[in-house]
Amino acid sequence: MADRRLQVFHAVAKHLSFTRAADALFMTQPAVTFQIKQLEEQYSTRLFERRHGGISLTPAGELVLSFAERILALSDEMEIRLGEMTGEMRGPLLVGASTTIAEFMLPRVLGEFNALYPQVRARLIVANSESIENRVAEHTLDIGLIEATAKLNGLTSQICCEDELRAICAPDYPLAGMKSVTPKTLSEYEFISREPGSGTREITDTYFRNHKILPENLKTQMELGSPEALKGVVSTGLGFAIVSRAVVEKETQLGELIAIPLNPPLKRSLYLVFPQDRFQSRLSATFIEFAKGKLKELAL
Repeated sequence: MADRRLQVFHAVAKHLSFTRAADALFMTQPAVTFQIKQLEEQYSTRLFERRHGGISLTPAGELVLSFAERILALSDEMEIRLGEMTGEMRGPLLVGASTTIAEFMLPRVLGEFNALYPQVRARLIVANSESIENRVAEHTLDIGLIEATAKLNGLTSQICCEDELRAICAPDYPLAGMKSVTPKTLSEYEFISREPGSGTREITDTYFRNHKILPENLKTQMELGSPEALKGVVSTGLGFAIVSRAVVEKETQLGELIAIPLNPPLKRSLYLVFPQDRFQSRLSATFIEFAKGKLKELAL
């Protein structure tokens, strides 16, 4: 197990924020600050420059970061390899997922994986697709599940399942009685959109562009950061949204929201992403195959 102070330093160096590092490590900010202070005292040098509005690495901090990444990777590999020698699947597994996947698909996957491998310490980080991709590229996550293929160099993308998106609205909204709806028709109504950086936002923007409708010309009322927020606003009758079919399964069954198929249909692939250049353990490989199988079941 790597020195905890080194783990804390790595998180602060990657986030360049004591607050965000504390959130990622499930620690308090004073505890993070204390660990960094101890590390600086141990080496009698400053690792961060503290400026108004932010921090940056000193030359010594850059050096420590280069070694920290190697030490932490080797520590994880050692723990996992030892588990493999004893025939036991064990060790840390840091999984990141976009909001839609994390809230509506992944809990069952992680629960069943943990039941099979109780010695695995899985931790789930939730953010939009762009953020998750960045963190996998930074090696602060082992695996990411996102709503678009990875754009950054050094990452491998694998399709894990297909997902269909639909327009949703309140039962008394003008679109509610339609059996299907075209992009042109949707452009005439108030739109509740996901935020920039969201995989859902990216695919809906592309969908409208492919049908000769500029996203900036839509009657966008607001941009929201989660599927739950979208559903809450749409239920008030303010407009329609476009979301994964899995997001509204419960609400449509209860009659609280209406889900309307798009014409032509809008489907997307969901992707598993992981670094190309890093040791991939049997644990990571096993989780990737397990997740692909379970997510395909859930998408049916």
